[in-house]
Amino acid sequence: MSINILMPALSPTMEEGKLAKWLVNEGDDVKSGDILAEIETDKATMEFEAVDEGRIGKILVPEGTEGVKVNQPIAILLGEGESAGEGNKDIESAMSSIKDLVSAEAKPTAPAPKKPEPPQSPPAKAESRPVPAPIEKPAGRVFASPLARKIAEQKGVDLTALHGSGPRGRIVKADVESAKAGTKAPTAKATPATQPSTLAAAISGIAPLPDAMLYFKPDDYEEVPHDSMRKAIAKRLTSAKALIPHFYLTIDCRIDELMGTRARLNAAAPKENGYKLSVNDFVVKAAAFALLRVPEVNASWTDNAILRHKHADIGVAVALDFGLITPIVFHAEEKGLAHISNEVKVLAERARTKKLKPQEFEGGTFAISNLGMFGIREFTAVINPPHAAILAVGAGEQRAIVRDGKVEIATVMTVTMSCDHRVIDGATGARYLQAFKTFVEDPAAMLL
Repeated sequence: MSINILMPALSPTMEEGKLAKWLVNEGDDVKSGDILAEIETDKATMEFEAVDEGRIGKILVPEGTEGVKVNQPIAILLGEGESAGEGNKDIESAMSSIKDLVSAEAKPTAPAPKKPEPPQSPPAKAESRPVPAPIEKPAGRVFASPLARKIAEQKGVDLTALHGSGPRGRIVKADVESAKAGTKAPTAKATPATQPSTLAAAISGIAPLPDAMLYFKPDDYEEVPHDSMRKAIAKRLTSAKALIPHFYLTIDCRIDELMGTRARLNAAAPKENGYKLSVNDFVVKAAAFALLRVPEVNASWTDNAILRHKHADIGVAVALDFGLITPIVFHAEEKGLAHISNEVKVLAERARTKKLKPQEFEGGTFAISNLGMFGIREFTAVINPPHAAILAVGAGEQRAIVRDGKVEIATVMTVTMSCDHRVIDGATGARYLQAFKTFVEDPAAMLL
């Protein structure tokens, strides 16, 4: 009996993926554990193994196809002794389900019924051309070309009374020229109670933010299509920023002692199987120990309870050419600086080649984003759920400070913690940063 091979869910949050490459051909015999294909998710490229034995009867989805939904049939596996002809019904059924899925996605949704509008004067006859359906414009915003605005001003036409025929409902020259002079918008006014704010409308989806393409000529820009990672970043961080009540705490840390300790340890590192510690390695270790001292920060929000984590699993943001990913150093409080340093380097390299496994970058209890190597003095970061906080680390730089009434030069690093106010209160966040500052300014304290 033939079996449908389905698009696998390679992570708990995966909804679709790209079938990057087939590693088998039609007619190949496969057994359980054989690698069938490479599947590209928004974060990594993973190998997909066969679960059953049989022969590949038909490949339904060609390699390179993007946006393949989870549980969509991608191939047919024929049973022992079964010929391709015997599996034709299953193949036709699978192909039909794919076509139904594609047609359902391509089918435009019916527009919401519109309220009747006051009748307008019939427009003057314009040149014959197809007129697109009118597009609702957000309240208070008029999208029109500069030339259309100028002509409207000369003719005394109220642009809010017109429906644009340009891209995405933009009002163009022909729309204004076909309108009668003196055309005005309906006089009915919405009450404040029924007029949604721009922010509320944007978040709810009632009034989407204007498309940047409305403002630029096609010759003035180059389109770079969104890949799956960029779409995931946009969706996740928009949701995080809109739904998580962020607040920010900033503290300066003097790191002269840390820099001296780092230099001594690196100088003493063995030549073979050695290490090269970075400032960020100390930051990861200090952040983990601070979470043990202030466990209220090492937590996650759920609708029913706050989850207090027993280990410090620190996500370290890694910048990629094609986006951003946060591999995790698990149980960082139990690992030495050399172990953390080597582990972060391996994770970062695997992230750049999209070879990370989902369990290596999903979850975690806290995150660190360090832009100090770019000379950034101070910044804020967006919380990455399920974390309740993220630490934004700036560059260590020499500054003039006052100590015991005297001005002296010190190497200072500014860090800013973004906190989820549902989980962390101001005083709690402040206690965490005090603990972090203690460990950073005196690395020997991490030995206690």
